[in-house]
Parts: sequence; structure tokens; C-alpha cells
Amino acid sequence: MNSNIMRFARKLPMLFGSIILVELLGSIGTVFTAPEITSWYATLQKPIFTPPSWVFAPVWITLFALIGISLYLVLEKRQRHQRAFRLSAAVFSIQMFLNILWSALFFGLHSPALGLACIIFLLFSIVAMILAFHKISRASAFLLIPYLSWVTIATILNLYILLLNP
Repeated sequence: MNSNIMRFARKLPMLFGSIILVELLGSIGTVFTAPEITSWYATLQKPIFTPPSWVFAPVWITLFALIGISLYLVLEKRQRHQRAFRLSAAVFSIQMFLNILWSALFFGLHSPALGLACIIFLLFSIVAMILAFHKISRASAFLLIPYLSWVTIATILNLYILLLNP
């Protein structure tokens, strides 16, 4: 068999493992979110630009897959960039924690105010992750741009929900 194919085949478990890890971590937030979509969240006044509820699941699944691929690209080069990798791993962990925390605060506690405070920190942590990942792999950083974009939209949406539901 071709040596390039063999090399690629050896990398598949880490690639799939990275994607599965991020998808599993990301799915923790659905514990807080899913029960509230048709109840509490449905009762809120929302701005006109609010995406329909059915959009969120496929978008998040896609974003978590991109984050997983990005993580894989960083993991693949961790031996050559040990110091940068330690920082990247810490920032990655913080942003995943904040991602889950936002769901717990906004949906679980029904608190758009706490959600807004959390999502602002999440935005900064995503930017920090992009910068940290970029030091190891430019491609990994670029794969995180859709995540940053979506969370920016979510931040604006969170702010509007807070303002429309005093």
C-alpha cells in the first residue's frame, strides 16, 4: 500500500477522536438547552434576526466538528511546539468550559444577563484560542473563524433578548 495512505490511516484515530471529544463536550450544553427551547425560550421576545430554532443543532454540530479538526491539527504538531501547545490546550479548555457554562446560565438558569457576561468572556477566549492555535497551525486558526462568527451573532442575540425581556 502507498506510504502516504498508510500515514493518513494512522492519523485517522486521532482526527476522529478529536472531533468526537469536541462533539461530546459540546453536547453537554444540550442538557440545559434542549428542554428549554419549546418552553422558556419560546416565551421570550426575540429580535427579528433570530434564526429559527431548527438551525441551531446543525450549526453547532458543524462548528464542533471544525473545532475538533482544528484541535487535531494542533495535536498533530504538539511535539514541535510544546510551549505553545500547553497554552493552546489551556485556552481550548477554558473556551469549552465557557461554552458549556453559557448554556447552563442562559438556558438552565433562565438568565440572559449572566449568559451575556459569560458569552463575552467566551468571545475573548475564542480569540485567544485562534491566536494560540495560529502559532502552531495557521489552518487550525482559520477553521475557528466560523465559530467566532457564530458566537458573535449569539452575543448580539443574547444582548437583544436581555433588552427585550426586562
